[in-house]
Amino acid sequence: MQSKRKVALVTGGSRGLGRNSALALVRKGIDVIVTYHTQRDQAEAVVREIEGMGGQAAMLQLDAGNVSSFAEFAARLSAVLNEQWGRTQIDYLINNAGIGLNSPFAETTEEQFDRLMNIHFKGVYFLTQKLLPFLADQGAIVNVSTGLTRFAFEGYSAYASMKGAIEVMTRYLAKELGRRGIRVNAVAPGAIATDFGGGQLKSNAGMRDHIGSLTALGRAGEADDIGGVVASLCTDEMGWVNAQRIEASGGMVL
Repeated sequence: MQSKRKVALVTGGSRGLGRNSALALVRKGIDVIVTYHTQRDQAEAVVREIEGMGGQAAMLQLDAGNVSSFAEFAARLSAVLNEQWGRTQIDYLINNAGIGLNSPFAETTEEQFDRLMNIHFKGVYFLTQKLLPFLADQGAIVNVSTGLTRFAFEGYSAYASMKGAIEVMTRYLAKELGRRGIRVNAVAPGAIATDFGGGQLKSNAGMRDHIGSLTALGRAGEADDIGGVVASLCTDEMGWVNAQRIEASGGMVL
């Protein structure tokens, strides 16, 4: 029997903003499939947590920067959807998986650039393309960007450039998928205290204080500040919000 509950796929959903987004989706009555790259134990913990909240969940391994693996991933996604939900499509795609890099422009290597490109732009572009047949009409895509596309901190030229490309792609997807009723938006977090990029902000009180001094609300962000924004964009209440970059930074560098 086909499940009546809607289903979201959250890439990089085993930790950080992805995990928080997954839990926020479940609180809105949406089941979740999370992907992980290497942290299987963390993904299993998220699945257990979702099930403990009364939701249904699954996990799939994904190398978000390896385009050649996407066809096989799509086949595994299809099997999980059929086995656990009795359906062939997801309703929401959250493109969250990523890595951080802080490197001065003059010192950024081609290898670093290509790795960021493969994960943050090329991978998102072609994974979304591969999953279009799996995305239900009247669904939604949420792409995770960064506040660094608006304000500039030294060392993030490559990372922010990839996210800038994602924001442009977001508008084009909204234009081209609108005929299917699919909304596409980007969420741009400010500085968030997670383990992303080595977790410096999470572990360095002085850095958190500095970020707080640059933020209108007076503190660095937490994962809990972002997941609800992502999940809300998948609800009917946000059904007329489309092709937007929504910054969730507490008012950084105003």
